Parts: sequence; structure tokens; C-alpha cells
Amino acid sequence: MFDFAFAWSFLPEMLKGLRITVIATLGGFAVALLVGLGLELMRRGRSKALRRIAQGWISFIRCTPLLVQLYFVFYVAPKWGLRIDALTTGILCLGIHIGAYVAEVYRAGIDAVPPGQWDAGRALGLGPVALWRAVILPQALPPAIPPLGNYLIGLFKETPLLAAITVLDVFGAANNIAGRTFRYNEPYTVAAVLLLVVSLLAAWAVRRIERRMTLHRTGRALPSAGPGSGPV
Repeated sequence: MFDFAFAWSFLPEMLKGLRITVIATLGGFAVALLVGLGLELMRRGRSKALRRIAQGWISFIRCTPLLVQLYFVFYVAPKWGLRIDALTTGILCLGIHIGAYVAEVYRAGIDAVPPGQWDAGRALGLGPVALWRAVILPQALPPAIPPLGNYLIGLFKETPLLAAITVLDVFGAANNIAGRTFRYNEPYTVAAVLLLVVSLLAAWAVRRIERRMTLHRTGRALPSAGPGSGPV
């Protein structure tokens, strides 16, 4: 039987763990967005060496388990003088790991931009930075919002791995409570409900952002080059 009084007694501890989960997830996702964009821009650069480095890095990160990366940065890197606290290590590792996948999302979104938009931007005299900022990215990002939202929600399911480097998220808090009380039904049920609520809120926020960006996308796009072409 589920004991609501017992669940209420440890709820504050679970909420502290949930706070760590949210911080790690949002921080890791912010890092992933930047890392993914940087890797994709490197892959599209003129330097062959940078293109190879970016592709090699993406392949290496995607083929290496996240748990191994966490252990290496937290337990091995300090021997080389790189010391980072546990939560920061978790955020960076989550961001770098998911960033390799986010780079593929950016690639698909950028490839979907019509070639005429590149030509129209150059014809207007836009430099590389202005072309990416004002023309390409505003059109590439809206289609990428749904898969990016999936990775954001997926990050919530990766945070329990941070317990391996002493970061206690909501699932780690549930493990501690279960270990002290030898009661497993209540803490794990509460952890599942809390994660479900946060995931639903994240999905709702992603849908709102997607609709808002879609509304503004048409007005910001340049007309596609070529006879008879209308606005994108």
C-alpha cells in the first residue's frame, strides 16, 4: 500500500533532488546547443582540418558511453590538473555528449534552407556572420525545434547517471531514502511522478516556442532567388 503520510515526510528531500535534476538538465542543454552549433559550423567551414576535427569529435563522442565520459572527467582528469566540481562536471559532460547529436539536428535544419536564400543574402551584400544570423539560422531553427525538444526531455532520463560522480538528483534522493528506510514503493513512485510532471512541462514549453518561431519565420525570410519564386 502507498503511504501518503510517509511520502509527504520525505517530499522536501525529493524536491531538492529535483532542483539538481532541473539545473543539470537545463545547463547541459544550453551547453549542447552551443557545442552542437559550433561543431556544425566547423563542419561547414573552409578549413579541411577543422572539418575533420569536428567530424572526428562527433563520431568519438557518439560512440563513447556517457558514463565513461563522466568517470574520465571527474576521476581521471584531476590527475592532469583539471579539477571541476561534480555538478559542473555533470553539466559539461551532458552538454558535450548531447551536443554531438544536436549538431546533426542543426545539419538537417540548415540543409533544409533553400539554396536561393544563400544566393539572395550574398546578392544583398551580407557578410558570412550577417548571412548566418539574419537569413540562415532564423529559417533553420524552427524545423529543428521538435527534435531539440526531444533531446531536452531525453536529458531528464540521463541525469540519474550523475550519481556515479556523487551528484544526487531526484533519483539519487529516492535511492538514499529507500536505502535508509527499506521502503521502495513511495520514493520511486514520487520520483517518477516528479520527473513526469517536469517532462510534460518541458514538452509544453517546446510546443509554445515552436509555434512562436513558426509565426515569425515567414516575415524574416528573404525571397528565394529565381523567376517566379515567392517568399519562403
